[in-house]
Amino acid sequence: MLYYLADFFIDSFGPFRLFQSYAVLIELAFFISFFVTVFLLPKFYKKLPTDRGREFTFNAEAAKGKPTGSGSIFISIFAIVAFLFVPLNPLQLIIIALTWLTMLTGFLDDRSIISWGEYKKGALDLIISLIASFALYSFLKDESGVHFWLPFTSKVFTIKPWLYIIISTVLLWLSINTTNCTDGVDGLSATLSLLALITMGIIFYFILGHTDIASYLLVPHLKNGATWSIITFTLSGCLLGYLWHNAFPSKVLMGDAGSRALGFFIGIAVMISGNPFLILVTSSIIFINGGMGLIKVFLLRFFKIKIFKKIRFPLHDHMRKNYLWSPTQILIKFFIIQILITIAVVGIFFKIR
Repeated sequence: MLYYLADFFIDSFGPFRLFQSYAVLIELAFFISFFVTVFLLPKFYKKLPTDRGREFTFNAEAAKGKPTGSGSIFISIFAIVAFLFVPLNPLQLIIIALTWLTMLTGFLDDRSIISWGEYKKGALDLIISLIASFALYSFLKDESGVHFWLPFTSKVFTIKPWLYIIISTVLLWLSINTTNCTDGVDGLSATLSLLALITMGIIFYFILGHTDIASYLLVPHLKNGATWSIITFTLSGCLLGYLWHNAFPSKVLMGDAGSRALGFFIGIAVMISGNPFLILVTSSIIFINGGMGLIKVFLLRFFKIKIFKKIRFPLHDHMRKNYLWSPTQILIKFFIIQILITIAVVGIFFKIR
């Protein structure tokens, strides 16, 4: 909205020419979302539900009673700031709405006296992921379909509709739930998610947002890469504002309202890029930390197959109980490992020729 107002006044007011710069919009959206979140979040502490004591929290008793569900605040701020600063197309409006809806399902669980249970939450995540996948395919396809570009090859592949929907739905569902499982140490899920968002924001703006690369990869929707970058940095600013209050020892928790919405949007950003393997660049530690636990439980519950018998999942729970890592050690070491993975892998992925 602000973008279009600026465009309207551009001929009369010189300073409004700044709003034609995507870089300026990124900075404005990022800083405004950060400062608004830092300022507003404490105002809602008394109105938020209190934590019931999370199963895989470093110190469940310390977390119990703290305000939680603050994702409902910073995801709402994200939606408002994005609406004001981004020249949104229909797909982006749908994605922001679904991100907010994912937050809402998590928040309703946060405020519920009795947890909704993993099957109910998993089913809701699956429905939202399916809706998002159909929306992505409908808006991103061209005459021949939707295209993927993959690492280690310069070829571009046209993906059949049914395969695209399956890949997208599975990736989104896993991203939602692994990010949620990682939310057990103050600042851990938020910090790793922030790194993932900033990585995707940089990729959108500096790499995929360039017309020549987007054309080469046959993913024409990436000509809008700069606007996806603004959206991604807007959410990064909100998350950074949340971390201001969540640093150990935390004063507030994001709850399912935050972790599920963040996981959903990270998955969306990866699918928008046209390369589902970018999830390895953004979220390797999140997937290892939470995803391996999901696989372990799935195999044991439905096939009676036991794997990783001596390893606890989420992995952060294993490190604190078996290696006596402190919350700060878990946060910093997991963060460092993810940075190393991101730097090591991103160069390989974008060596197109």
